[in-house]
Amino acid sequence: MATPVITTIVKMIEDLPEAAQENVAEHLRVYLAEMQAEQKWDQAFARTQHKLVQAAHQARSQVAEGKSKPMDFDKL
Repeated sequence: MATPVITTIVKMIEDLPEAAQENVAEHLRVYLAEMQAEQKWDQAFARTQHKLVQAAHQARSQVAEGKSKPMDFDKL
């Protein structure tokens, strides 16, 4: 069942010439694909966030204990 927002959007698109409708559809496909990719990224980040926090704590501890040294980007 379409929501009022979807119904409004469909009516707006229906008023456009066919070429413009196709253009809108392509833009929507790209936009929706980007949204899905962003959602996947957010989910992956959420699943690994605790590991990132642990790594940050470990890094801070190593810096505080003098067990680290500045990165030499020329040696990468």
